[in-house]
Amino acid sequence: MYRILSKTPLNPTVTQMEIEAPLVANKALPGQFIILRVNEEGERIPLTVAGVDPARGAVKIIFQIVGATTELLNRRNEGEYIQDFVGPLGVPTHTEGIKKVCIVGGGVGCAIAMPVAQAFHEKGAEVTSIIGFRSKDLLILEDEFRACSDRLIVMTDDGSYARHGNVTVPLKEMLEAGETFDLIVTIGPLIMMKFVTLTAKPFGVPVTVSMNPIMIDGTGMCGGCRLTLVRDGKRITKFACVDGPDFNGYEVDFDEAMSRGRMYFDFERHAHEETCNLFKDA
Repeated sequence: MYRILSKTPLNPTVTQMEIEAPLVANKALPGQFIILRVNEEGERIPLTVAGVDPARGAVKIIFQIVGATTELLNRRNEGEYIQDFVGPLGVPTHTEGIKKVCIVGGGVGCAIAMPVAQAFHEKGAEVTSIIGFRSKDLLILEDEFRACSDRLIVMTDDGSYARHGNVTVPLKEMLEAGETFDLIVTIGPLIMMKFVTLTAKPFGVPVTVSMNPIMIDGTGMCGGCRLTLVRDGKRITKFACVDGPDFNGYEVDFDEAMSRGRMYFDFERHAHEETCNLFKDA
């Protein structure tokens, strides 16, 4: 069992927790993830490591309440326990040799992008961060990004805060103005990462995307997290849990990934509603 050290709502649908897991805290690196179960009957879900504090044995996770398991997790409070917390899993984000990087995060994907931005900053890279949200009410981690970025641009789809528009707008402006980057790292909804990649392509800037498909075991055995990459005209199957989660954005078949990601949408929504109804009746 793993104790919840702290719980902080970041916005109405996103929660941050610190979990007491010393072995994970001592080994996890930016870009890696864990798989947890809330209780013995629960499903396994992957969540990115949003930060670690080895001295306290604490691992930070940030999650959006979208399904039954995240609803159950959000019902847990500080001092209570969750059943399983396994990791670190996946390949850490490559940060060596990068002198100038642009981090592009969208929505709750900013929880994954933040430790990556921090890692580049600590390596001495010049960090430009672009973070986007649907509205001001959904904004998270602005101060954390500002602390590790040489330049921070905040975007909202509805214009309720900072700049109006999506994250590709300032990225395209910078690239058209002659701005150069050694690497663009983009993390967020699949459609956002697809268009960030398309925006960068005419300028030849390398793009790394962080993929978070359906995942069960986290060891490459179940095949649920498979992705198709197109490399030299050949279609290659990779697994996000062991080969990723980071991939070359120019190789990812985003349309297939988006189609697979929608497969269980109705099922998950129904499960979430059932879980909420259980608490109403309690």
